Amino acid sequence: MLIAGNWKMFKTPSEASAFCRALRESIGDIEGVDVAVCPPYVSLANAIEELKGSEISVYAQNVHWAENGAFTGEISTAMLKDLGADGSIVGHSERRQFFGETDLDVAKRAKATIDAGLKVIACVGELESERDANQTEAVLARQMAPIVKEIGAHERLVIAYEPVWAIGTGKTATPAQAEEAHAFIRGLLDVPILYGGSVKADNAAELMSQPNVNGALVGGASLDVGSFVALCAASAVGA
Repeated sequence: MLIAGNWKMFKTPSEASAFCRALRESIGDIEGVDVAVCPPYVSLANAIEELKGSEISVYAQNVHWAENGAFTGEISTAMLKDLGADGSIVGHSERRQFFGETDLDVAKRAKATIDAGLKVIACVGELESERDANQTEAVLARQMAPIVKEIGAHERLVIAYEPVWAIGTGKTATPAQAEEAHAFIRGLLDVPILYGGSVKADNAAELMSQPNVNGALVGGASLDVGSFVALCAASAVGA
């Protein structure tokens, strides 16, 4: 089970250092749970340095598919590897919504990350209007298709199901809704699948107890050491 904390555009390098020191000291030995943090680019090096020698992984929040080139504002897999990052998120709903990333873009980013020997968390999920129109499975099938084609099942690939209507809204998919979506995704590709969308310590155990839920991609609750550690511990209980 993987619990990954996506910090989004929070935590300066110095804040990342302080957080990671505190996390390392307080996480303890939680059986059956792998823990990762996903800082902004400028804070990656600080997080990697503070967590060196620990069991806590460090992922970037996005990565480009090209090895190098005229892609202002982007970061390559080689840059992440040289820094010591373990992998990257790709295709987060905010990247799709605010920056126009397509399903094919996401698959290309994911494949480049895998090809570089890094791990990847590739995100998929439907809008509230799409769920209301009973289009959840059609949307997930469309988003997954290029990932299935470009990569297929791979030991370094993880999928994160994040219903867009549950991200930063306080709404959370019910355990049954999460399980149904995860089971559908697993029918397309048998790899670990995380749930993302307002996961907190008080709902983590029930969500993680679902057969096809293999962890969580956590947003707001990952920004405070205490709440993140509590969430990791609760997830272990539900596993």
